[in-house]
Amino acid sequence: MDQSVIQYVLSRLSALGVTDIFGVPGDFAFPVNDAICHDGNLRWIGNCNELNAAYAADGYARIRGIAALCTTYGVGELSAVNGIAGSYAEHLPVFHLVGMPPSRTQRSRRLVHHTLGNGQFDLFFHMTEPVVCGRAIMTPDNCLCETERLIRAALYHRRPVYMAFPADYADMPVNGTVPAVDACGSDPAVLGTAVDAIVNSVSRAKSACFLPGIIVSRCGLRDQTADVVSASGLPFATMFMDKCVLDETHPNYVGMYDGRLMNEEVRGFVEGCDCVVGIGAMMTDLNSGAFTARIDPARSINIMHHHVRVGHALYNNVEMQDVLKALVKRLPRRTDVKGPPVHGLGDPKGSPDDRITAEYLYPRWQQLLKPGDILVAETGTASMGLGFADMPAGSTFQNQTLWGSIGWATPAALGAALADASRRTILVTGEGAHQLTAQEVGMFHRYGLKPIIFVVNNNGYLIERLLCKDPDIYYNDLAQWRYHTLPAALGCDGWFAARAATCGQLDAAIKKAESCGNGAYIEVVTDTYTTPPLPQKLHESLKTLYAA
Repeated sequence: MDQSVIQYVLSRLSALGVTDIFGVPGDFAFPVNDAICHDGNLRWIGNCNELNAAYAADGYARIRGIAALCTTYGVGELSAVNGIAGSYAEHLPVFHLVGMPPSRTQRSRRLVHHTLGNGQFDLFFHMTEPVVCGRAIMTPDNCLCETERLIRAALYHRRPVYMAFPADYADMPVNGTVPAVDACGSDPAVLGTAVDAIVNSVSRAKSACFLPGIIVSRCGLRDQTADVVSASGLPFATMFMDKCVLDETHPNYVGMYDGRLMNEEVRGFVEGCDCVVGIGAMMTDLNSGAFTARIDPARSINIMHHHVRVGHALYNNVEMQDVLKALVKRLPRRTDVKGPPVHGLGDPKGSPDDRITAEYLYPRWQQLLKPGDILVAETGTASMGLGFADMPAGSTFQNQTLWGSIGWATPAALGAALADASRRTILVTGEGAHQLTAQEVGMFHRYGLKPIIFVVNNNGYLIERLLCKDPDIYYNDLAQWRYHTLPAALGCDGWFAARAATCGQLDAAIKKAESCGNGAYIEVVTDTYTTPPLPQKLHESLKTLYAA
C-alpha cells in the first residue's frame, strides 16, 4: 500500500461520508493540513478558533452522522476539548486529528513551543481520556489497525475519538495490511428474549405510548423507529432533548413531555399509561422537567443503543436496530389508545407598534419555519421557548441540551449548514452566547451559505438572571454591541441585516429575510426579562432541587 499515514486516515473518513474537516492550522499539524487540502474528496474549513471548530464539527455530525476536525498540538487541541466533551456527552462521532511534534523531537525531550517545557509529550494525549471513546498516536506500523479500531469505536459508541500524528510519521507510508473487522450484532438468544418481554409488556397494557429519544437520531434510526410507531398505532411524545427525533407531523405525535413543568395534558397521558416505551431516551434534568417526571420504572421500557431494559430486567448485547426490526413485525396494532391533541405556540399576540414580547416572538418564529428546515437554537431561553413550537415535516431541532455550553449554537449552525447546504438553516441565539463565538458569522458568507440568524438582545444573560439569587447582579451584564452591524464588519457582503425592537419591525425584517436571496441577520431587541414560560417554571423548580 503506497498511501501515507495521514492519506490512509483521510481516505477512510471520506469513505464514511466526511467531506469537510474543520480546524485551525498550526506548524505541528502542517502535514495533516496539507494532506486535507490536497485531497480531492475533502475540503478544509478554517475556523476562527479551535473551540469554534469543535462546535462546528458537532453541528456537522448532527446532520451528516459523522464529522472531523484538525488542530495542532497542545494549544490547539486543548482549546477544542470543551467542544469535544459536548459531542461526547451528546453521542456524536467526531474524529479529532491532532498534529504532534516530530517523533525525534519527542524522543530527545526537547523544550519546544506548545509544550509545558518539561520534555513530556504525552500529557495532552492523556488529558483527552474522559471525553473520547478511543485514542491513539498514529505511526506507520499501527496506522491500519488503529484507524479501523477507532472507526469502529466511534460508530459503536457514537462518540468522539482522538488520533494524534507526529509530524514526521504523518507523511510516511503505512506498513502492513488492513485487518479484518468482525461485524457487531445482537446475541440472538438475548435478542429474542428481550423482544418477547417488550411485546408481552405492551400487549398486556391497557394503555401504552412511546418516548423516542436522541439516541435514535444519533444512530440514524429515525425511519425504523417511525415504522415501529406506525405499525403499533400507539401515540408518542418527546422530551426536550429529543424534539424532532421523529417527525412532529406524524399522526401519532401528542406533544412535548416535560414532567410537571409544561403541557399538563401530555404529562397526565404519559404518566398515566400502563406501559411507557422509551427508545433511546435519557432522563436528564432538562429532559425530565428538572426531575419532576414521574414514570414508574416497573411500568416502563427503554431500548438503548446496545441494551434493553424491560421493567427491572436488563438485557445486554442487543442492538437497537435489531430490536426495532423485530418489533415492527411483532407488536400488536392498537387503535384504542389515544393521546391528547397537539398544542403549538398559537398565533403571535401583539400590535405592530408594541415592543416585542415572548407572546409575539416565539409564535412568529414558529410561523417562519418550513418543511426541511434545520433549526439550531442556543442553550437558554431561546431554545426553551422554541422547544414547544410545531415543527414542519422533515425539519430538525438542534439544541445542546445536556452539555449546555453557551456559544455552541453559532458555530454548530455553520457546521449543520455545511453538512447539508440544500436545506435552510435558521439560527436563534442570545446575545450572551453569541458574544463567545460571533466570529463564525463571517464563515457562512465565506462558504456561500445563506442562513437566517436571529440574535436576541435582552441586555445580558437572561437564563442566568432567572436562575441565580440576585437577577440584577452585574456579572449577568454584557458589553453592548451593535449586533446588526456585525455581518458587514465580518465580510458578509450582500447580506440583509436589521434591528427590530417592535412587533412590526420584526415582522417586516422576517419577510425581507425570507425574500432577500442571501444570508440574513436580525437583531431582536426585547426587554431584559422577556421570557417564555419554561425558563420561569424551571427557575422555581431548580431552586427547590438545588436547595435540597
